[in-house]
Amino acid sequence: MKHRKTQEQKRVAAPVRLERQLGLRDVYALATGATLSSGFFLLPGLAAAGAGSAMPLSYLLGAVILVPGLLSMVELTTAMPRAGGIYYFLDRSMGPLMGAIGGFGTWVSLILKSAFALVGVGAYLRIFAPNLDMAPIAAAFAICFGVVNVFGAKKSGGFQVLLLCGLLILLLWFCGVGFLQMEAREFDGFFESGSAGIISTAGLVIVSYMGLTNVASVAEEVKDPGLNLPLGMFLAFGTIVVIYVLGTSIMVGVVGVETLAKDGGDLTPIATVAEALVGRWGAIAMTIAALLAFSSVANAGILSASRYPLAMGRDNILPDLFSRIGSRGTPIIGIIFTVGMIIFAVTVFDPTNIAKLASAFQLTLFALACLAVIVMRESRIEAYDPVFTSPLYPTVQIFGILAPFWLIVTMGFLPTLFTFGLILFGAIWYTYYARHRVDREGAIFHVFERLGKRRYEGLDIELREIIKEQETRDSDPFDQVVTEAYVIDILHQATFQELVTRASQKLATQLPVSASQLIPGFLEESSIEITSSAHEVAITHVRINGLERPHMLLARAQHGLRIYTTSDAQLGRSPDDLIRAILFIVTPEDNPGQHVRLLTRITKRAEDDGFIPEWLEARTGQDLKEALFHEEVMFTMRLEHGL
Repeated sequence: MKHRKTQEQKRVAAPVRLERQLGLRDVYALATGATLSSGFFLLPGLAAAGAGSAMPLSYLLGAVILVPGLLSMVELTTAMPRAGGIYYFLDRSMGPLMGAIGGFGTWVSLILKSAFALVGVGAYLRIFAPNLDMAPIAAAFAICFGVVNVFGAKKSGGFQVLLLCGLLILLLWFCGVGFLQMEAREFDGFFESGSAGIISTAGLVIVSYMGLTNVASVAEEVKDPGLNLPLGMFLAFGTIVVIYVLGTSIMVGVVGVETLAKDGGDLTPIATVAEALVGRWGAIAMTIAALLAFSSVANAGILSASRYPLAMGRDNILPDLFSRIGSRGTPIIGIIFTVGMIIFAVTVFDPTNIAKLASAFQLTLFALACLAVIVMRESRIEAYDPVFTSPLYPTVQIFGILAPFWLIVTMGFLPTLFTFGLILFGAIWYTYYARHRVDREGAIFHVFERLGKRRYEGLDIELREIIKEQETRDSDPFDQVVTEAYVIDILHQATFQELVTRASQKLATQLPVSASQLIPGFLEESSIEITSSAHEVAITHVRINGLERPHMLLARAQHGLRIYTTSDAQLGRSPDDLIRAILFIVTPEDNPGQHVRLLTRITKRAEDDGFIPEWLEARTGQDLKEALFHEEVMFTMRLEHGL
């Protein structure tokens, strides 16, 4: 028998959750704004030096290699919308060791990308002030964006929308004017740099797409995540690919690859092209666009990066200090540490030389996301219930695992060394700090359980808690199931065995199985859940083959009914505890996700303090059904002949 308030469940439910404030517009703005910066305003010159006039092809190749990882990331995000993004996914799929590695690596990568963006501000300001010392200015920008993030994701998300609107207007102008002045001869010798140059450059520009993963880290704060997360991320990805390929083609077509690749790569390529198009004021306009872009990515980077220490603090990978949420509903400690590390990076290191290192680990994370999807699906955990599922599984995931590591190798020794260095640091930290503080394993142990080994039950509970927070899907026939449910009102003393027999006989009239086949399933300990703080509601459920939709029977025990097994003592139940509501649920075997969603929705209602009083006061079977709907509207129609 399962009890709703076990210690494991209390542990899972304990953290204070972030408020859902972000809509589709905010998701799109965060993903797009966090991406359109270095990839368009800083890297094209460096990319031209490596790939020549085939630079747009490198951007497109990089996008193609990331598609499997993006599909996997969206699937994981819609199944587990929690702060921490890829850290959370790796932790829950492959265990806390991989979670620690992914969490530290992503946190550092986002910090480097944000620092790189702030240095990009300096590169463009030097057009007008060549002697400007950028380190203090970058530090001041970091502090300002940190303050914005302290006031909440909604204010940060709203700020991101404003930044993105201004940026897109300027980029549309640039593409419109530049497209008309492109010269086809500038693309002569398109493949002169060879396949090696194109491929290695594709690895360099991966950092250009890094902002897409930012959204996963704030998934806990997204309203209706099942809809807004995949739609926002796919719209952002499409926008970004079009702008990168078209924009870099315009750069090559207007000024030529020699100008872009001069001195190892022009660090202000879009300003150079704009000046060639319309003169000095064009360079000024694009400098404004660059400042908007770099401000956008720095702001979004701090917003996303600060959620990684929050999630790791919740799970005891980092000290508990990082799990605290301030009075404004934001992880202040995580923001402070993130801003501090950005300031350290811009004052001590040269983030421009580390951009390709951030790309290397980003490729690793996308590969691990593909592996996480394989683990979650093969674990066969019923509560793993993504709204979006990646197509062509597992072919897409296998490609998504192999291609990124191949690309990292083509980038050279240093990116490979950096990737393994971050992996080693995460492993050492987990081994010597977190291992004895963490009592949790990943979904991979459910795969082992299928091979006759161990499994981790806490993950099932945590995923059910996530489902409980979400809305029932439109395809779920919850209203129909409750409306058409049988009702039994027990007015005398009865045993659970007697009730199960009677309920099975009624349900069997609508099912492709007999009552004798239902009874053992309803009596099975693992099928019975006792819920509500007073232990007065029991849900027993079975799944059968050949069923088109779920069926339900509601039973009210006016005088109470005893359901007790040998395992109840350790769960805090007494043999004298009486059950007042018994719900029998039968669902299709081939739809485990719907089964879990139906159970969690009923459990959520049964946990309300007002449910049992309303249940006991009901006068008719219709009233009992309406007690399950609570505040939802329920219409009853009576059709009569002759009207």
